Amino acid sequence: MLKVYLSGEIHTDWREQITDGAAGLDVEFSSPVTNHEASDDCGVAILGDEPNKFWHDNKGANINAIRTRKGIADADVVVVRFGEKYRQWNAAFDAGVASALGKSLIVLQQPDHDHALKEVDAAALAVARDPAQVVQILRYVLTGELPQ
Repeated sequence: MLKVYLSGEIHTDWREQITDGAAGLDVEFSSPVTNHEASDDCGVAILGDEPNKFWHDNKGANINAIRTRKGIADADVVVVRFGEKYRQWNAAFDAGVASALGKSLIVLQQPDHDHALKEVDAAALAVARDPAQVVQILRYVLTGELPQ
């Protein structure tokens, strides 16, 4: 079984496209919490309110980091998606963690991000342009089959 961690942008259905496309493959997927409000507010919901937005965000980021580090550490492959509209600094961090842990990294991005993400791309084993390419990579890794 291949364990794949799906990290990054949470505003589109790219995760569902990959998981649906990989149906029938021996793959187990995991990801960060993709409910934006839950992710932002988990720290204060668990540890108590913060009047200062910096500490509010800090509590949430640290609790989310526990989940993220575990998910990346347990994964064989980490897919990091950089979206069109939003700057995902956490995605860049996740790519760095995956690389530092020696995980196989696939970056999913559009060509207009190539220059900005050149260092991240240099750490990746593949840079895909759409979720279907990620599925094709996973299928090839597991079965040796090329796309039809």
